[in-house]
Amino acid sequence: MTNPFSPESGSFTLGSLQSGPACCVPEPVIQVKNLSLRYGARHALDDVTLDIYRGCVTALIGPSGCGKTSFLSVLNRLTDLIPDCHLKGEIYLNGQDIHDPACNVQHLRRTIGMVFQKPTPFPLSIYRNLALPLHEHGMTRRAEVDVVIEQTLHDVGLWEEVRDRLHTSALSLSGGQQQRLCIARALALNPAIILMDEPCSALDPIASGIVEDLICRLRGRYTIVIVTHNLAQARRIANYAAFFWVGEQEHAGQVIEFGHCRDIFEASVHPLTTAYISGARG
Repeated sequence: MTNPFSPESGSFTLGSLQSGPACCVPEPVIQVKNLSLRYGARHALDDVTLDIYRGCVTALIGPSGCGKTSFLSVLNRLTDLIPDCHLKGEIYLNGQDIHDPACNVQHLRRTIGMVFQKPTPFPLSIYRNLALPLHEHGMTRRAEVDVVIEQTLHDVGLWEEVRDRLHTSALSLSGGQQQRLCIARALALNPAIILMDEPCSALDPIASGIVEDLICRLRGRYTIVIVTHNLAQARRIANYAAFFWVGEQEHAGQVIEFGHCRDIFEASVHPLTTAYISGARG
């Protein structure tokens, strides 16, 4: 299979993939090829080609307005819900075209979960926040639901904190707890991939650290794609990083450089990447 990041395939540079940890052997689970996206007349992404590797954390970095959140949204077809949104290119999940008419979008969104920038618990009890999506996807037996809820709350480190108040409002939780509950809600559906759009940006440093630790624990069990403006955070938690920038022609987001996180931060090849990492641009 041709490497989509070869010099012949586009204008950006691939860092060395050989330096990744042994637990994160590069195996694409998502392949994005020549993706362009626009909202009406406004271009958001231009000719993006990028692989997302199974079991790894991939950080999307770059300044605001360069298409990182839009890129996340196309991966589980949330862009279908946006009026006048037009997409060109191909996206494959485990080799299957997610825009094939036979694709079950509900199943796709169960496979690729999403955690948003601001914690978004439902105005329901902690228990119902997790039970509701399970019911919607056909799990109705109380005993099975209880097992999944307890397990996912353990996974995000919330069980001991909320086990005695599962039937109180989720809105009574702190911001960090609410975000971990939202991650638990995504995990409850047993996804293969979790998309995270700046999950720590609304949290204080202590809560952010807890969520970072959680992401590191989930790495390997799940494939994680995270948008972050915190470069130190990206360096701490990610296996791979993709640097987005706004192109001069269409003023749309492009991938300038992609590679192992250490290479991006310590030995980036493209001068724009180096300038952004050093704080000289962006």
